[in-house]
Amino acid sequence: MSDDILLLENHPVSAFTLTFTDQHVGVITIDVPGEKVNTLKAEFVEQICTILQKAQQYPNLKGLVLISGKPDSFIAGADISMISHCQTAAEATALATNGQTVMSHISAFSVPVVAAIHGACLGGGLELALACHARICSLDDKTQLGLPEVQLGLLPGSGGTQRLPRLIGAPKALDMMLTGRSIRAKQAQRMGLVDDAVPQAILLQTALERVLMGRKPRAPLPWQARLAGGPLGKALLFHVVRKQTRAKTHGNYPATEKIIDVVKVGLDSGRSSGYQAEAQAFGELVMTPQSAALRGLFFASTALKKERGADAQPLPLQRIGILGGGLMGGGIANVTATRAGLPVRIKDINQEGIRHALKYSWDLLEKRVRRGLLKKAEQQRQMMLISGTTDYSGFERVNLVIEAVFEDLPLKQKMVAEIEQHASPQTIFASNTSSLPIGDIAANASRPEQVIGLHYFSPVDKMPLVEVIPHEGTSEQTIATTVSLAKKQGKTAIVVGDSAGFYVNRILAPYINEATRCLLEGEPIEHIDKALVDFGFPVGPLQLLDEVGIDVGTKIVPILVNAFGTRFAAPPAIDAILKDDRKGRKNGKGFYVYAQKGRVAKKKQADAAIYRLINVTPKQQQAGELIARRCLMMMLNEAVRCLDEKVIRSARDGDLGAVFGIGFPPFLGGQFRYIDQLGAAEVLKTLQGLQQHYGEHFTPCAGLVRRAQEGSRFYP
Repeated sequence: MSDDILLLENHPVSAFTLTFTDQHVGVITIDVPGEKVNTLKAEFVEQICTILQKAQQYPNLKGLVLISGKPDSFIAGADISMISHCQTAAEATALATNGQTVMSHISAFSVPVVAAIHGACLGGGLELALACHARICSLDDKTQLGLPEVQLGLLPGSGGTQRLPRLIGAPKALDMMLTGRSIRAKQAQRMGLVDDAVPQAILLQTALERVLMGRKPRAPLPWQARLAGGPLGKALLFHVVRKQTRAKTHGNYPATEKIIDVVKVGLDSGRSSGYQAEAQAFGELVMTPQSAALRGLFFASTALKKERGADAQPLPLQRIGILGGGLMGGGIANVTATRAGLPVRIKDINQEGIRHALKYSWDLLEKRVRRGLLKKAEQQRQMMLISGTTDYSGFERVNLVIEAVFEDLPLKQKMVAEIEQHASPQTIFASNTSSLPIGDIAANASRPEQVIGLHYFSPVDKMPLVEVIPHEGTSEQTIATTVSLAKKQGKTAIVVGDSAGFYVNRILAPYINEATRCLLEGEPIEHIDKALVDFGFPVGPLQLLDEVGIDVGTKIVPILVNAFGTRFAAPPAIDAILKDDRKGRKNGKGFYVYAQKGRVAKKKQADAAIYRLINVTPKQQQAGELIARRCLMMMLNEAVRCLDEKVIRSARDGDLGAVFGIGFPPFLGGQFRYIDQLGAAEVLKTLQGLQQHYGEHFTPCAGLVRRAQEGSRFYP
């Protein structure tokens, strides 16, 4: 670009700045004032139209380049609060129609318009890029393109459902929209989503050159996409996609059906009908309770990310120590090195444990290399951040130690004493315990204010939640520093009280207990699990117990019984199952049959031997809805107790903990939003009915009774 750029338009409140090169190419820089990333807002409709009119008036205009002024994002999507302000479907439809109008102005512009994309190009950002005549993106890892609206219970409302299928073919477009997954630069280039992918240093230059080449005819779609566009191919495609989608969503996410419908309308009846159907569907979806719940989770997690968790500044973190190289230790080491970018020192009693932890990280990184998401050199660099030792060498320099040893109180207390001896006086000790009170772990510590709980969920690289558990003597700075580390690891961190089971395991235990009671009553294993999957959980309670480990999952029950009484007592069936050495998937013996060496199970199948163990004859007698209600009401009741006992700080934290920790159905927004949706009085009535039929463990808690009487809600 020439040094003699002419500044034409730079209105102080506008997010769009227009400059021109000496080759008569206009460069529109998008930079939303006062925000870290660009998001599209309603007022930008007028601003974009104004800037396009200004550009049109420039003599000898060859074309336009759209580029971001932010360092790490193109446009990260639409401002979600703008959508939430809509009071009616008509208002939301009008919002979508306005967005479509702006995109059509860009698409119909008389000279080439090229999007130069670096960083996040998501939702409305990608829709804007799709309206351009060409797209160039940077090869940077930060560059991602996607239409994630389905994750908010919505669909792309500014023309995305119509432009994307015509650009890359309906099969790939539907996959992107129905999953909400993001695409990296190279993959985007291969699928025809972008025209070129170049180093960031030459992104603008490449985009300017592309403008000067004029409009190029679009390359034909691959033969598979063309085949899917014919009458028979199209009918088959939409039949298969709809069937597969319903199998995954169980009818709980209306946005997926609308996406399929709207894409089909556009391909069958033309763009005009497609745009109209898109705007109308967008308006209808904004008003659904599913979208409201999903948007509520989005706002809640965004707000939580901005909080420190305590009234103190976190200490700077330079090195992290980990005690134990097992599955949890290896997983924690991986997210600390690869996501937080911090050096990790693992201490284990033998070299085998260290090798196991290193291999665990190597294998996870190797998967990313094979998928083209990570360069080999970057894999090597990240692995070099992880080292191991069988003594405490190097621990004098770590700022925080995460203990992930066996669940044994004397052992954990011994670890505290050794860290206080071998690490610096400022080092924080965080225990990854799932059941032991943090106050007990800190009981003999000389610096108890630096002892805290940090409960991860397995597998650590996939599960987004951690519970941060201060005991009464934990300092505010220790809490803030621990929350800071969890965020660096890419985790959603909720601060919970130091009581038996903390929060997630405490609400999970009665839910699983009720599932095993159904099993003892003769309900088939698959029927119980299907009931909860149909309700919206990712897996059923018995399969979940297999995945976690039956021995691990039931270890907490005696602790809960001791703390809270017999309502937590597990049915005797569990003892019989444990005595048969059934630990779940990890030893190939659980509620389900697992593939033996050299044999692959064709279909997930319950192990019939379970029924003989517990002396029942399986017979489906209860409706799936009743089984789901029984398990769920136990969870809801316990969640309210946790809130009133201040185990969680707010209903918001409880909802995030349930959704991210145990897969509570996101479209319901969490237990507390679900209680609000049903009404506390209705939940009370349901619990009382179950209490009469199935026993005193369904007794409604005092907090629920009070809220039902008052007609109060957890959210305004």
